[in-house]
Amino acid sequence: MNFIKKNLSNILFIGFIIFLFSPYGLPVRATLIKGVSLITTSVFSMEIDKKEQIKLENYQWQLRKMSGDYIDFSQFENKIVVVNFWATWCPPCVAEMPSFQKLYDAYGDKVVFLFVANDEPDKVARFISDHGYELPIYYQVSNRPPEMDSNSLPTTYIIDATGRIVASKVGAANWNSSKVRNLLEKIIE
Repeated sequence: MNFIKKNLSNILFIGFIIFLFSPYGLPVRATLIKGVSLITTSVFSMEIDKKEQIKLENYQWQLRKMSGDYIDFSQFENKIVVVNFWATWCPPCVAEMPSFQKLYDAYGDKVVFLFVANDEPDKVARFISDHGYELPIYYQVSNRPPEMDSNSLPTTYIIDATGRIVASKVGAANWNSSKVRNLLEKIIE
């Protein structure tokens, strides 16, 4: 009993770490990441200087909706598009989803949103349903355009109507910030 009293703080710390990295710790990690991203993320760290913006060479990219229907990315040429690569097992991805839902609610009729899941369809469907999200979820069928190649999750790109990537971000962000909204308003005009 003396050992436990003496080492209680160490035992609690080790227990917390084990919990944090267990499947039950995902919501805790996501909440911590969400808090940090709300404080530290600015659109200026995402927005790409006009001279350094890359234009998509082609829009040949096949996707499949959650419903099973296939689409071609080329149907979004000459439109403003937000593409987010994510997974249910990725804490930063989970952390930024509420801000994406708010941004989608505000701009879903002006901007095309593609949430490209890197996960099993049944897990994604359960995740979306459990959280009450109403986001357009897709799965890759073919390779994405090389200008959007990234091995990190989450990764998000904002593409203007001319096909230029005007913003990109690896990692969690507050996508419903006034800075992101101002960027979208600027390229919508």
